[in-house]
Amino acid sequence: MSLKVCVSASLCLQNKSGGVAWYYLNWALGLQALGCHVIWLEVEKPNPESGLDDIRAHVALLKERLSEYGLENFSIALSSNTGEPLPWDASGNYLSLEEAATAADLLINLAYHSHPGVIGRFRRSVFVDTDPGLMQFWLSTGQLDLAKHDVYFTIGETVGKSSAKFPDMGLDWHYTPLPVYLPAWSEAPVDASAPYTTVSNWWGDWIEFEGRVLSNEKRASFLDYLELPSRSSARLELALTLGSSEADRKERCALEEHGWGVRSLWEEDYWSAEDYREYVRRSRGEFTCMKPFYVSLETAMITDRTLYYLASGKPAIIQYTGPSRFLPDAEGLFRFRSLDEAARALVMAETDYARHGRLARAFVEEYCDACNVVGSVLERAVT
Repeated sequence: MSLKVCVSASLCLQNKSGGVAWYYLNWALGLQALGCHVIWLEVEKPNPESGLDDIRAHVALLKERLSEYGLENFSIALSSNTGEPLPWDASGNYLSLEEAATAADLLINLAYHSHPGVIGRFRRSVFVDTDPGLMQFWLSTGQLDLAKHDVYFTIGETVGKSSAKFPDMGLDWHYTPLPVYLPAWSEAPVDASAPYTTVSNWWGDWIEFEGRVLSNEKRASFLDYLELPSRSSARLELALTLGSSEADRKERCALEEHGWGVRSLWEEDYWSAEDYREYVRRSRGEFTCMKPFYVSLETAMITDRTLYYLASGKPAIIQYTGPSRFLPDAEGLFRFRSLDEAARALVMAETDYARHGRLARAFVEEYCDACNVVGSVLERAVT
């Protein structure tokens, strides 16, 4: 009998870029490829004004989106973050949280469910941390009170290690790479005129940590690299959550005056998961800065977005986040520490583009194949 796995996700509440959906889809597609029976546990925000018709419409939209990626046979369950009961449809069109917990052998908590009323219902549960360092900071300051799980996974290589610059909160953290379902992210054609791109939020917050105030916004990181377009012949474009406010217009003008191309996500129609994938695959590669908090804490983290560029056979040039056991620094993936290094990386990528594209794809095939990554998580989670 196949393993029954419940995956907590939030496909219908994803952000403007459409990229968040792919984080959940890669896990789900990997589980399906491994022969698991999957229950998709969608997060539904409790709303006193929402009735049964709203819930039914949500479920119909969810099923439509899952079917686009061959996941139409998944069981659907709904839950609020707190486990609070939702309007119930007796037709059996979806499962309740209680029914999902009873049926599942394992919960993989991807959507950051934190309430014991949700996690405690399952026989066995794992938590996946995609904000290494920041997650442990939230826990240490009480900004997040995480329910007890059986196993804790993280994408930060230093989390829980003696070299970490932040506490482990007494939890036994297991490292895992992020999964990429390779059939969904095949190598893409190369367009010499396409820009290096990235998709990102622009604004963020500030964090007080060990007597220092650190930024947690992409804007602060990119300010140090405003001059980069003048240092490279490669085109650079940012797809950002900038809208029509005066502050946003000023930011966009400043970027464009320095040679950056800017796409404003808030001024465009909604990007679906497919729109997001096509944007990545049509790009020449990725150039991006990392949030200062991640740079300062040196967790050696890499985003799933960067992995999609690499899987598509596109070089990625990203800001350095600490020493790694397996991340390359100048072979398909370039990790820079300064404006000079970023400019050199663009030159190197363009000088031998075909080779770096092959190395980019090979890296993901070796370390991030969803079947291997998800299989390893399951093996450690159920033993």
